Amino acid sequence: MSRRKTERLLNLVICLLATRRPLSAEQIRQAVPGYDRDGDEAFQRMFERDKNELREIGIPIDVVRDPWEDEPGYRIERESYELPEITLEPDEAAVLGLAAQVWQRASLAEAASGALLKLRAGGVATEQPVGPSMGGVMGGGALELRVDTRDPAFPALWDAVRDRRVVRFDYRSAGSESVRARTVEPWGVVSRNGRWYVAGFDRDRQAPRVFRLSRVTGQVTVMGRPGAVEVPEGVDLRGMVGFPDDSTDERVAVVRVRQGTCEGLRQLASAVRTGEAGWDEADLPFTDPERLAGWMASLGADVEVVGPPDAREAVIRRLKGAMA
Repeated sequence: MSRRKTERLLNLVICLLATRRPLSAEQIRQAVPGYDRDGDEAFQRMFERDKNELREIGIPIDVVRDPWEDEPGYRIERESYELPEITLEPDEAAVLGLAAQVWQRASLAEAASGALLKLRAGGVATEQPVGPSMGGVMGGGALELRVDTRDPAFPALWDAVRDRRVVRFDYRSAGSESVRARTVEPWGVVSRNGRWYVAGFDRDRQAPRVFRLSRVTGQVTVMGRPGAVEVPEGVDLRGMVGFPDDSTDERVAVVRVRQGTCEGLRQLASAVRTGEAGWDEADLPFTDPERLAGWMASLGADVEVVGPPDAREAVIRRLKGAMA
């Protein structure tokens, strides 16, 4: 199935699930990307095929005939569509949380959100958002399972692995401020201990290598044609990521924290000292400066990393990148 068709079917399902009242074929045509550019006959044929395919895979599309309307309406009853309550083991729930976070990074998420925006703009009332924005919410509770994929390089590398294309990026080695360009045949993107890595063949070193995404600087450039990368049979990506080129020695960062804020940070700190002029000082254990920088940057003006120098510089780079 082509990507365009997959997007159209997904958006059709979201559209029919989200609406509070049955939609006519013309309303669906205007709301769902992939239909609005086709002629009347082409749209009718495509819409009929899409309805049949969705029904074949078990998605119930109801046809509602209103005596006051000339055309029938369509919708998907949530009660018929939703699965019964499912109990998951912790490891199973973690895998679903990972899939949900990856989904939020996928380009389909933007298309799905666009369908709902079109519905609302056209005056059609919708239910609470469905699809990507609900990823990771289990059993209707407030717990959301997530894996941190906020590394800017993630989307491009994920797409390159999927399309088997060569990539080139600037990379800062562990314990060094020097940045070198790397040309890599990516085999897979793997998460380990909350950090993301791309594993593949480094053309510059002529050997398999692992690169942490948080150390990729600037844009990832995709090179060559799709399908050019051959993944070796039996390659163990998890085994490769088991020995990344980084240190796991725990260190302590000194962080200034605005008084009355950042309770979570204070709980994790090994020590908190009362300071002056509305600021306290906390000792915060860490192993990865880039991961620490992502956390500190998310806290905005309520924190300031005093040291060590590499942790402070990592925060500065993050904030400059956000400004850019």
